[in-house]
Amino acid sequence: MSKFNQERVLSVHHWTDTLFSFTTTRSASFRFRSGQSAMIGLKIDEDQLLRAHSLASGRYEDRLEFFSIKMPDCALTLRLQQLKEGDEIVVSRKATGTLIIDNLEQGRNLYLIGTGAGLAPFLSVIKDPETYLRFENVVLLHGCRRVAELAYGDMITEKLPRDELLGDFVRYQLIYYPTVTREPFFNRGRITDLIASGRLFSDLEMSELDPQHDRLMICGSPALVRDTRELLMAKGFVEGNDGAPGEFVAEKPRASMMRQAVKRLQPYSATSFR
Repeated sequence: MSKFNQERVLSVHHWTDTLFSFTTTRSASFRFRSGQSAMIGLKIDEDQLLRAHSLASGRYEDRLEFFSIKMPDCALTLRLQQLKEGDEIVVSRKATGTLIIDNLEQGRNLYLIGTGAGLAPFLSVIKDPETYLRFENVVLLHGCRRVAELAYGDMITEKLPRDELLGDFVRYQLIYYPTVTREPFFNRGRITDLIASGRLFSDLEMSELDPQHDRLMICGSPALVRDTRELLMAKGFVEGNDGAPGEFVAEKPRASMMRQAVKRLQPYSATSFR
């Protein structure tokens, strides 16, 4: 039996010349945890291209959503950015990933730290009622170079607070903090610099990070993941993973995620699926 479901593209949105998102149908049998990823792919002539993409949709929604960056050295994303409504892609039947709240110990505040398309798994996390039942405050930090790259801002600030299922949770527990580095904006600076300087907590009127009650998830550029991990470990935070909850979890490098997913999907490979 194939390890992939065939899905149809329902919509495509280009946020900037480098960021885009798209939605697809969702097979009734597909299940995932908020924050997880799935392998998605296209068949191009005789080649089959696969790559792990975080799921940006809520786990209860009847469609799948993906938020991606256009990478000139990635053959798959070069093709994905050309998707049109009605096109077909494949999605692995099994979702994976460490960015789930079960990999975190109990805590008071949950910080979701992402840059660029690293926002994707946290869109799923903030759509999950379980997130708000586990944590008193959910702080979503999204860092980008330019204001136009702060995708989904209107959805977070306008749509979710009015959502029938999530509205009360979002209005009282979700704190959204977008920041940019290369243009004027009311929040300026790299997320790690804002944490290290204490400005973030001054702006939020919250205490600085403490492993006793703060929990964090990190997803984005390799520099963000590396620098934030080092900053947290210097403060005494312990990293968690599947089967061993900790005080923070970080996205695994895409290449590593791909190797693990491909291994699980044998006899299929990153360049061969049916």
